Amino acid sequence: MSFIFSKIRQGAGTQPSGAETIQKLCDRVASSTLLEDRRDAVRALKSLSKKYRFEVGTQAMDHLINILHTDRSDSEILGYALDTLYNIICNDEEEEQDESEDETAQKQADDLGIQFTDRLIQDPENVTLLLTLLEEFDFHVRWPGVKLLTALLKNQGAQLQGIILVSPMGVSRLMDLLADSREVIRNDGLLLLQQLTKSNAAIQKIVAFENAFERLLDIITEEGSSDGGIVVEDCLLLLLNLLKNNSSNQNFFKEGSYIQRMKPWFEVGDDNSGWSAQKVTNLHLMLQLVRVMVSPVNSPGATASCQKSMYQCGLLQQLCTILMATGVPADILTETINTVSEVIRGSQVNQDYFASVNAPSNPPRPAIVVLLMSMVNERQPFVLRCAVLYCFQCFLYKNQKGQGEIVATLLPSTIDANSISAGQLLCGGLFSADSLSNWCAAVALAHALQDNLTQKEQLLRVQLATSLGKPPVSLLQQCTNILSQTKSEKGSKVQTRVGLLMLLCTWINNCPIAVTHFLHNQENVPFLTAQISENLGEDERLVQGLCALLLGICIYYNDNSLENYTKDKLKQLIEKRIGKENFVEKLGFITKHELYSRAAQKPQPVFPSPEQMLFDHEFTKLVKELEGVITKAVHKSSEEEKKEEEVKKTLEQHDNIVTQYKELIREQDSQIQELKEQVSSMSSQNEQLQTTVTQQLSQIQQHKDQYNILKLKLGKDNQSQSNGQADGGQVNGLQTEEITMLREELEELRKQHTLLQTELSDKDTLISSLRSESLQTAEVSSAAESDHTELLKELEALRSQVQAQSIEINQMKTDAMSSDAAPSGDGSSDSAKMAELESRLAAQTAETERLKAEVKSSSESRAELEQQLASATSTVAILQTEKEKLQTEVQESKKEQDDLLMLLADQDQKIHTLKQKLKDLGETVDDEDDLDTRDQTDDDYEEDEDED
Repeated sequence: MSFIFSKIRQGAGTQPSGAETIQKLCDRVASSTLLEDRRDAVRALKSLSKKYRFEVGTQAMDHLINILHTDRSDSEILGYALDTLYNIICNDEEEEQDESEDETAQKQADDLGIQFTDRLIQDPENVTLLLTLLEEFDFHVRWPGVKLLTALLKNQGAQLQGIILVSPMGVSRLMDLLADSREVIRNDGLLLLQQLTKSNAAIQKIVAFENAFERLLDIITEEGSSDGGIVVEDCLLLLLNLLKNNSSNQNFFKEGSYIQRMKPWFEVGDDNSGWSAQKVTNLHLMLQLVRVMVSPVNSPGATASCQKSMYQCGLLQQLCTILMATGVPADILTETINTVSEVIRGSQVNQDYFASVNAPSNPPRPAIVVLLMSMVNERQPFVLRCAVLYCFQCFLYKNQKGQGEIVATLLPSTIDANSISAGQLLCGGLFSADSLSNWCAAVALAHALQDNLTQKEQLLRVQLATSLGKPPVSLLQQCTNILSQTKSEKGSKVQTRVGLLMLLCTWINNCPIAVTHFLHNQENVPFLTAQISENLGEDERLVQGLCALLLGICIYYNDNSLENYTKDKLKQLIEKRIGKENFVEKLGFITKHELYSRAAQKPQPVFPSPEQMLFDHEFTKLVKELEGVITKAVHKSSEEEKKEEEVKKTLEQHDNIVTQYKELIREQDSQIQELKEQVSSMSSQNEQLQTTVTQQLSQIQQHKDQYNILKLKLGKDNQSQSNGQADGGQVNGLQTEEITMLREELEELRKQHTLLQTELSDKDTLISSLRSESLQTAEVSSAAESDHTELLKELEALRSQVQAQSIEINQMKTDAMSSDAAPSGDGSSDSAKMAELESRLAAQTAETERLKAEVKSSSESRAELEQQLASATSTVAILQTEKEKLQTEVQESKKEQDDLLMLLADQDQKIHTLKQKLKDLGETVDDEDDLDTRDQTDDDYEEDEDED
């Protein structure tokens, strides 16, 4: 390099300026053919780049980029070029400048770096080149490349993120830096990834799926977790970038069981003295990481799942241990309270566990009581008191069981004089001299009543002893008494009055009994109307708006049980004393207040100073819900209200009907689900059967395809007859294999043919036997019919004989009667004849009955024989059909056999021709096996024909 400078001095004659020197160095870089000369020139530019940043940047940047393209083989010159580019992009000297230096010059230096950054990334190929250089393992190339990319991201992050995102393997190359064994490169790689992942969800997802969580947690463990150094802080900042407002990465973090790996971070020993600043920073970031996973802005399902995992792995228990530990720094304790708040918010299991946590005191006190003691203590830091209020709110959020426990500590039957309860602390804070304690206690008590009608009614029973000799007053009455004391010091404080008004609005909202109790005090309504109608200063406008809201709730939820303060009378009072338009305008003061929108953004109470602590997040939602309905209620007439009540009743009836239908639909859904399960099981069985059928069809198709291929092969002419000896041998071998396959198929077809013939003969035998049986049955039937005819003839003959004998007997009786007058010489002989005739008649009658019975039995046997004949005839018909089917199959089988035999004959003829050609060419061919095979095939074919 001294040689270069000497040459420059000799050429100039005088001491050259910085710009001239840089110009000559740039010429040397561009024109030198020797690598050593270019390397020395780039080294010289590097040494001048900090002092002459503008000149080097404007003149040498293109040459340096060209060096990165052309001299990839020399790591030393690459390192010099990257360092030089880093110096002109990033002004490190600005950190060493005096605080009194002009800020304008500093801004100009930053703008210069941004200009050079724009010039460098104007061509995306330059960024791709830098990413490629990161694959170099050489320290002098990789480390400057990492620093240069980090500086570029700081200057133009969004543009560079877009280029890296579309660059192939761009993010993956950067992730490889975390696996580098050199800590300097790994640590600077962390800083690079921090800049890369800022406000870019797509890159955050890619980095997460490149196993970033596993690597970062491993580095944190290796570096000592919360006791680690700045590297742990960098890892935690990168994790926050990846997880904050990125639901996909949060779900991936939870599903990867990485929440369980966070528990060891919070294992704090008994000796908590001497916390280093780095440990405080690390633990603060770790707590923020937990809060990111359970933030109220996340989807409810994802938050609930993370809360469940944190309880199951013991992370919540570990946080509660830090909460109750001694010697923990104030900012860590505050952040721990906020973290525990969001871990238990809306989770019944976690809330129940937190209620069971006790402080390590004697006697043990619940953690909730200890925290409330800090909230109402005006000597505690403001941020700590806000954190405790947030914790109490989260404990009561959607926790009716916890709300009931808090309100129960205020009821007369459960008060324990020997111990301090949460209710006593809230009442003490509500009526203390500190306005911030008043506000915090009022908001905390309002959360114990949020969306819980039962506890609102229970709190009406609370009685307070004001002073000796005076009767106790209700808590509701005491709150209104403090509000009405406008001239006293406490009553005039805006923060106290706002807190009490928010408590009263929450208390009587959607609770007609509480509204009645409030209106029962004759001083409350005149006080509210007076407050609303007055023209007060800017600070009192919010109080006026809250008084209007409270009076509007009294109208909207009024059950008209008090005659003097019905809905109509209250509306008439507003119209006369205030005016409807004025009332609505005062009601709008709440939402127009500058602190209202800030409190409505998120549940956590975050305020820069105690004086700005006026609104609660849940109360802003209540105002948004009630403002419209109260405005309508004030403007409505009594007739419209009656119509609305009728509509409400109709809607309730409709709701009942809908509920019934819903139950019916649920039952039908369950039935449908069962049927779906049955259909699913049957579908699976059907799929299995279809699979089996498909397999069988595919096998059949394969056999058919093989058969068709063989058929086509045998039908084609051999086009390789003129290719010589080698081709002839190859064809011969191929055709032999084909003949073997054909013979196997022929053998199978023969077996099938034999089997079909056997079945056919069995069927023929069965048909013959059935025919003989049917003939015998027919003969028996004809014989029975002839017997039946003979029996009928005999019966007719007997009937004629009986009739003739009956005629003869009657004749004889007539003769006997005519001969009664004459002497009866032949009387004995006639009697004998009569007896003989009667006996013959009886015998013939018996014979007739016997013949009738035989005719009947013969008829029955004939009917039975006819049935047997019909069944035999149907069986014969069925067997005849089967025989025809079998004969058809036999014919098809014979046809396939004939086709195969024809193919075999053609194949044998071709083989014989090819062998003859081989013999003609002078080759020795063994014919015996082929002849034996052909003779055997012919014999088999003749035997088949004989059998057929």
